[in-house]
Amino acid sequence: MLTLTSPSQIPDQSGRTVIVTGAGSGIGRAAAAALAAKGARLILAVRDQDKGRAAAAEMSGTVEVRPLDLSSLASVRQFADGIDSTVDVLINNAGTMTDSLQHTADGFELQFGVNHLAPFALTNLLLDRITDRVVSTSSTAYRTAQLDFDDPQWARRPYKPFGAYGASKLSVLLFTAELQRRLSAAGSPVIATTAHPGWASTGFRITSGNRLLDTLSALVTPVLAQGPEAGALPTLLAAVGDIPGGSFVGPSRFGGVRGPAAVGEISPVAEDPDSAARLWGLSEHLTGTRFPFASTSPAPATDISGA
Repeated sequence: MLTLTSPSQIPDQSGRTVIVTGAGSGIGRAAAAALAAKGARLILAVRDQDKGRAAAAEMSGTVEVRPLDLSSLASVRQFADGIDSTVDVLINNAGTMTDSLQHTADGFELQFGVNHLAPFALTNLLLDRITDRVVSTSSTAYRTAQLDFDDPQWARRPYKPFGAYGASKLSVLLFTAELQRRLSAAGSPVIATTAHPGWASTGFRITSGNRLLDTLSALVTPVLAQGPEAGALPTLLAAVGDIPGGSFVGPSRFGGVRGPAAVGEISPVAEDPDSAARLWGLSEHLTGTRFPFASTSPAPATDISGA
């Protein structure tokens, strides 16, 4: 089994360009620093420019900081328009978690919008310039999640913060499965992978909506969880490892909580082709973005009734 136990194990990245969203702190920052140390040219796509510049100042090599706010599709399009050369790897690392119903600038439920729809749009807008792979960040929270295609924005249901978070991370996995299918059908050499950090202390605050659980998590996470560098190992393996498209990479010990990064098993619900195709159609409709390549095989029918 291929594993990654240290950032020092990743191969030389000289001559390669990598975009990392949310690279101003936490796992994104740790992954970007590791890639920069191996010679990659980094583009840090961050909402907080000051935080991005502070992170870049501590990295070696060529590191740029560019604005990207995933709660705004206008910002996503502006960022994509500014990429005028090829990119080897896109790492969709940034995400959010909230304890109440909130919305993006485009009216999407915040967690669905930031964690899935914005990376979906960014990927499609950049895909004609990506040469190697797309890495997206999911979570083991997907295992208990369900997608409601009739009410994806939680407009008619009581809002459940952790349920919405899990649904957004299940969406990431379904998106990756369908993206890989489309890339393969188009004869593209690009692959799509996913990563999850396990239990990592990164400053990302757990907001499940349960005050007691959230308080307990805030107290024990800094003590028991692994740090950002260890939490970034799955992202790094997913980004540069010799692994197949569609791989789900995470910590390999204690049920995926911590330990060396390795390719793990994924629940069938996260690869269901009908759900993946339906979500793709809905996401295209909501974001106004499309897969840029012609397919050599027909795509399955999609249903966007949840729009």
